[in-house]
Amino acid sequence: MKEKILSKEKNEIKAKKPNMYKVLLHNDDYTTMDFVVEILVKIFRKSPIEAAKIMYDVHKRGIGIAGIYSYDIALTKIRQVVVIAEERGFPLKLTMEKE
Repeated sequence: MKEKILSKEKNEIKAKKPNMYKVLLHNDDYTTMDFVVEILVKIFRKSPIEAAKIMYDVHKRGIGIAGIYSYDIALTKIRQVVVIAEERGFPLKLTMEKE
């Protein structure tokens, strides 16, 4: 009797990488440089040196990239910063842009 050879179907599930978003900080005339560095360190987990570089980008160019994250993480970080900025009386503006 001949043995039947069973073929296995390949069921491949391809995971799609999530869209990534840049979190952008915008310059204003009221938010202090120290506060911007503070949120970059606390919320965006930047080193103090990296945070200072980003802060100077915001100051000199009008905009700086705080980080690049998936949609949910980017939105969460923006909300965290907005809450802290409002508590401190700063009008810091953040946006996110699809990468």
